[in-house]
Amino acid sequence: MAKILFVMTGADHWTLADGTKHPTGYWAEEFAAPHQVFTGAGHEITVATPGGVVPTVDQSSLAAEANGGQEQADRIAAVLESATELTNPVELENVRLSDYDAVFYPGGHGPMEDLAVNDDSARLLTDTLNSGKPLGVVCHAPAALLATEGGGGTSPFAGYRLTGFTNTEESQAGLADKAAWLLQDRLVALGAEFSEGQPWAPNVVVDRNLYTGQNPASSEPLANELLSTLR
Repeated sequence: MAKILFVMTGADHWTLADGTKHPTGYWAEEFAAPHQVFTGAGHEITVATPGGVVPTVDQSSLAAEANGGQEQADRIAAVLESATELTNPVELENVRLSDYDAVFYPGGHGPMEDLAVNDDSARLLTDTLNSGKPLGVVCHAPAALLATEGGGGTSPFAGYRLTGFTNTEESQAGLADKAAWLLQDRLVALGAEFSEGQPWAPNVVVDRNLYTGQNPASSEPLANELLSTLR
């Protein structure tokens, strides 16, 4: 049995370019689908958030239209309800990588608010990358990689092939024109080799021990890809 750390946003909003606070949090499917993949294979999950706050689910991610129908929306909601890890997060500040076999970052717009500038997350990401342990990051969660950029303007993730929520998807979701910055643009500026797939279709990119997924539909295949490395 492997121990997997889920690093999740503690934010309940995303500050837009005009200062408006857009209600958000984590995206339900991006927690629920990997949770089912990993626990279904017998692995143990621990959730960590900044300050140990209970993570907030983006309410729009529970809607039927966001999940291909009410039946799937109900299944995802049931996973969240039964996942006791969500109500008992540990403090990200106190996490020791040595306690875990893999690290996984679910997305949602929340990471754009807090993890993108969180030094504790940045240290964990860098340490995980250097350790060779599997590191999974999906959708908007690659925003956390931005915090790894050092004073010299370099990041350990520069030169890695990866993906994340694209400018096209943000535009189609109706938030690109309101955002202070776009994830794809910032990852390219970080020095990453961004791999853009078709909007809303599964797209998983693996480069060494870094596993990334483009969007919510990528979360389950990403988890399955990462699962193949665990014992």
